[in-house]
Amino acid sequence: MAVKRIIDTVPILENALASGQGAKYQRLALALQAGILEGSIEAGAKLPPHRTLADQLGVTIGTISRAYAELERTGLVLARVGDGTFVRQRGQQRTADPGFRNVLDEPQRYFDMSHNMHIPGHETACLAHSLKELSNDPQTLQELTRYTADVGLPHYRQAGARWLAHGDFAPHADQVVCVNGGQHGLFCTLMALLRAGDTLVTEQLTYPGLISAARFLGIKLLGIEMDDQGLRPESLEQLCRSHRVSALYCTPTLQNPTSTVLSAARRQAIAQICRAHNLLILEDEAHAVLVLDRPPPLSQYAPERSILIGSLSKAVAAGLRVGYLHAPASLIGRLSAALRATCWMATPLPLELATRWIDDGTAQTLLHQQIAEIGRRKKQVAGLLDGLNYWSHPQSPHYWIEVAEPWRAAEIEAELKQKHYLVSAAEAFAVGRNAVPQFIRASVSNASGNDQLLYDGFLALATSLCQNASHFDQ
Repeated sequence: MAVKRIIDTVPILENALASGQGAKYQRLALALQAGILEGSIEAGAKLPPHRTLADQLGVTIGTISRAYAELERTGLVLARVGDGTFVRQRGQQRTADPGFRNVLDEPQRYFDMSHNMHIPGHETACLAHSLKELSNDPQTLQELTRYTADVGLPHYRQAGARWLAHGDFAPHADQVVCVNGGQHGLFCTLMALLRAGDTLVTEQLTYPGLISAARFLGIKLLGIEMDDQGLRPESLEQLCRSHRVSALYCTPTLQNPTSTVLSAARRQAIAQICRAHNLLILEDEAHAVLVLDRPPPLSQYAPERSILIGSLSKAVAAGLRVGYLHAPASLIGRLSAALRATCWMATPLPLELATRWIDDGTAQTLLHQQIAEIGRRKKQVAGLLDGLNYWSHPQSPHYWIEVAEPWRAAEIEAELKQKHYLVSAAEAFAVGRNAVPQFIRASVSNASGNDQLLYDGFLALATSLCQNASHFDQ
């Protein structure tokens, strides 16, 4: 990597600071951008660490971070958590990247297969009915306008325990913390239990929301090797022996993006490794709720160190922003402190609605409808993928599709966007310095509900993949 060539540009950056216009980070970003575009900073080069460059230029680390972030936003560099910031190869620059997004910001001319979204169903009718009931309950309405306990009212926590329960796993209500959705729960957990500079291990390909949260909090990420069953316990053991690791984040059921499900044996092995190396376990079950007969969570095997993150976003209604954490009693105080620091308390109105739906069976009905709709949509498009190498659990809302060599997933992603279809390349999920596998994630859960657009989108994807493969064969 041509690190030296970048180090030699320090005088140019010093001149930009001395004579340029605007904020310091903007002057630095413009000077680096000019060097990258003219080729004096080579494609593939690794930019100096934030602290090193800050010391050389006499500016704060925050200034360097903002300059690098500006380059990343404009698509000139790629930041890998725990590895560094690299200049993109020529021809692979992305358009300005605003970061992790939960909804599509693109114009409506695009059909989005890049996000796993809740598929609209009967929840609007349920919401109208529940709000009408609430309007006739002045006492409850008055309670909803007041501050509540930070962890949630007792009956909210009891409903959360029932939502998280499955099989032999029976959560305790006094170990449940109510949060504003799974992402908020994840952020609170990271903020409460880890510090800037701590190392968190996760699957080599992982949830982009974790990558964003870790980057924001200054937490280092290391990627665990994976196979067709999910994360490999041997790789986890090796990372624990060679690094000072604080915690594990993983998605054992319907892993995002590969859709694998860890066997009970692997879950037990992972729990034993975490116990041996004193690791906290952060387990995400946002998608797992779609698998009704899923294996027990890691919380069943290592309850003294496991934080289970669940929500209603994928199964009931994403807009409610209702989630739950289940954690050891000894950690509830720290989690509630993080919750107070971010929003003081989870919003009572959505929690009241979610509690009523869990109690009267509405949530389960909506969950079953969501599972059925995912299955119906997958039947429509599955035949289009014949001849391609892909993975998808029956209850997964997306397919994980291999791109044949020598083509790159980013090329397929760009080609489809020109045809007004959006998919996600593996790069969006990648952690660490290992080579990124060439795969595309394509979801059937677009909220438009237009079956023809869904069919056409997967047809365009399959055609692009097959045509590129056949061109190479020739």
